[in-house]
Amino acid sequence: MTTALAPYRRPAEDVVRDLGGDASRGLTAAEAAARLERDGPNTLPAARGRGPLLRFLLQFNSPLIYVLLAAAAVTALVGEHVDALVILGVVIVNAVVGFVQESRAERALTALAAMARTTAVAVRDGAPVRVPAADLVRGDLVVLEAGDKVPADLRLLRTDELAVDESALTGESAPVAKDPAPLPEVALGDRAAMAFSGTLVAAGRGAGLVVATGADTELGGINRLVQGTAAVRTPLTRKIAHFSRVVTVAILVLAAATFAIGVLRGRGVTEMLTAAVALAVGAIPEGLPAVVTITLALGVARMVRRGAIVRHLPAVETLGGTTVICTDKTGTLTQNQMTVTAISAGGRDYTLTGTGYAPHGTVEHDGRAVDLAEHPALRETLAAGLGCNDARLAETGGGWRITGDPTEGALLTSAAKAGLDRVPERTATLPFSSERRYMATLHEDGTVYVKGQLERVLQLCGDAAGPGGEPVPLDADAVIARAEAYGAEALRVLAFARGQGDSLDELPRLTFLGLQAMLDPPREEAAAAVRTCHDAGIQVKMITGDHAATAAAIGERVGLAGEVMTGAELAGDVSPERVRATTVFARVSPEQKLRLVQALQSTGHVIAMTGDGVNDAPALKQADIGVAMGRSGTDAAKESADMVLTGDDFASIEQAVEEGRGVFDNLVKFIVWALPSNIGLGLVLVAAIVAGTALPILPLQVLWLNMTAVLVLGLPFAVEPKDEHIMRRPPRDPALPLLTRAMTARILLVSGILLAGSFGLQHWERGHGASPEVAQTIVVNVFALTLLTYMFNCLSLDRPLLWRGVRRNPWIAVSVAALAALQVLYTYTPGMNDVFGSAPLGAAAWARIAVIAVVSYLLVEALKLAQRRR
Repeated sequence: MTTALAPYRRPAEDVVRDLGGDASRGLTAAEAAARLERDGPNTLPAARGRGPLLRFLLQFNSPLIYVLLAAAAVTALVGEHVDALVILGVVIVNAVVGFVQESRAERALTALAAMARTTAVAVRDGAPVRVPAADLVRGDLVVLEAGDKVPADLRLLRTDELAVDESALTGESAPVAKDPAPLPEVALGDRAAMAFSGTLVAAGRGAGLVVATGADTELGGINRLVQGTAAVRTPLTRKIAHFSRVVTVAILVLAAATFAIGVLRGRGVTEMLTAAVALAVGAIPEGLPAVVTITLALGVARMVRRGAIVRHLPAVETLGGTTVICTDKTGTLTQNQMTVTAISAGGRDYTLTGTGYAPHGTVEHDGRAVDLAEHPALRETLAAGLGCNDARLAETGGGWRITGDPTEGALLTSAAKAGLDRVPERTATLPFSSERRYMATLHEDGTVYVKGQLERVLQLCGDAAGPGGEPVPLDADAVIARAEAYGAEALRVLAFARGQGDSLDELPRLTFLGLQAMLDPPREEAAAAVRTCHDAGIQVKMITGDHAATAAAIGERVGLAGEVMTGAELAGDVSPERVRATTVFARVSPEQKLRLVQALQSTGHVIAMTGDGVNDAPALKQADIGVAMGRSGTDAAKESADMVLTGDDFASIEQAVEEGRGVFDNLVKFIVWALPSNIGLGLVLVAAIVAGTALPILPLQVLWLNMTAVLVLGLPFAVEPKDEHIMRRPPRDPALPLLTRAMTARILLVSGILLAGSFGLQHWERGHGASPEVAQTIVVNVFALTLLTYMFNCLSLDRPLLWRGVRRNPWIAVSVAALAALQVLYTYTPGMNDVFGSAPLGAAAWARIAVIAVVSYLLVEALKLAQRRR
């Protein structure tokens, strides 16, 4: 609501009149029912998700799968039904694995709608009645009490110490004091005359007129942003999709050329169809989807153990490629728990250890814990905070929680840290008001305690408490200077005073006691996590709805010092270059958070966005990976995110980046290792067609290789340990292809070795009288053993890791033993000989196969050495 006629900019009585309401009696029940029929319920529209059948069918939506299905159909048409069933079985297994692992459909809109499903107290026919929030209509008069969830957007008509926690909507860490007076055009977080749907009443009471319901509320605006934000495909899925398209086109062109060449050379159509199918099945990396899924799933399992739940498998890898982390402040970098960190009393300065509402920590002076008996002014300052207090502090199963104003909760905790937990019974209270700017309480021993704004409290004081509690002259300038020093550190300051009296009708002469300064403290692990991200070449940017000074101070504490840009500046035309150079963004609206993520993505960055509030949901969905807080996060944030941190620990993001980099490394290693098999098989078949010789390998034998050797030897890559220096290197360039030139050269080298070794050895064996079955068995084992030695080449893409690789990954030895057993069964058992057309081999044939495999290993290591030196 930013037009000139926005309700918060107009007098309350004008808004009541225009909406046909009544500031004291509310609507009649009949009028409310008529408006509900006309305008609809106060709910948000929910998104329609994809059903399970559609999600399963979409698992087949891949060019590589289309080619495999076509190959199965052609194979069946030419009468090779066993081959067709095997190919079809591979496709279905891959689809089932993908379907089982896929996360549930997006539920962000449902979660947003659920936030409005509550009850409210509305005034109907002059009497307050509790009605479902969904039945509220524009013009309804709603009564608010502490603890209520605001059910719709309200133009406040009257307030009594009303403060609303808007952190989920705006990112503001402290409750916002409300006042019905009209305002000029201001940002969402500064509209004190409004109470917004989905926020929480922290203290006080009030009444307001409903001016917007359902989709028309500020919450509804975020709902529309989420609905209009398309889920971004991850870098891995984009690169795999591109890779699949390139491979598909190459396979189709090569298969068509092979078929045409064979037919032109006078070979039968059926024979050439079989050859084309063998080529297609051989060139397609059938094991790739399975190994990718298994690698990602294992990464997900490791992330769960490290406090992060991944909702979408590719998100693990995406974190590894992250170049910028955009983090919310409140509840993400900070604890969203106000904490007193400093006290000035009796001319002495004190510091407090411990953070949050847990009363664990100490009050220290000159580095030593204090004894309150030796610091009377400090004791009375803490007692005043304890006496002028309506909050409650209690320990629950999930930790310490406060009921009431977070600021007052912080005062309870500071007193408890010093061992002070009670003051004389309160007999009277003068509540805080925007006019008085202080709160006063009278206790049974006649003590009057006052807390409030510094300037106002100073006006009430005639002297001050000295270090020993004795009265001394009040040096107001010194007190104000100390408060300004706290303010420069973005600390919120409250002043405290004491007097003696019989009532609060007229305050007695007061003695100034001291100051308590507080803030929402950074998480202890946040600064270290930010440093690690910087060491890894990842930019970290804070995006918050809080004030610029507070954001800058927190940024300084966690290592994010730099330029601060406000939402007002972002409303203008801001270049992506300036966005990239800015570290802290403050007073930012949900729409601007979304724009910031989009601006960074437009410059080629891979963005991880963290947050916990409703206001973060659109940006979480837009980002390449959204990371929500599990404890403090709203349902909307969790359902829009790809990953949820169970402990709300920013440090888990750094661990997730490390895990993601390891996953990507392992996937690349597997692809570099697996592709020579597919390319080599294709080249061998093409060479046979061009040379006019018999097929050196049959379609079913190709499937045997792809579903045994490729899977058995490929699985160790899924559990390959991470490089020990993985977080000391910069993030990979998002513009780089999946495979670099060096990797492509290695793939082509091994593909050439497989072509020359298998085709040459098959030709030599046939020339020396070997049967077609023996020659084809030799070709299969050339591929199997060469892939075995090449696996050791690929354990590291830049240095040798032969025996060290086996020691650090015991699954390698298991895979080697499994492959040896499978190839022995394939070569020597009669049943396998009958099904696959294989035949037993002699020792001399095995020796020739081994020579090719060893030569392949040595040539690849020589190439790696040359590439390292270059």
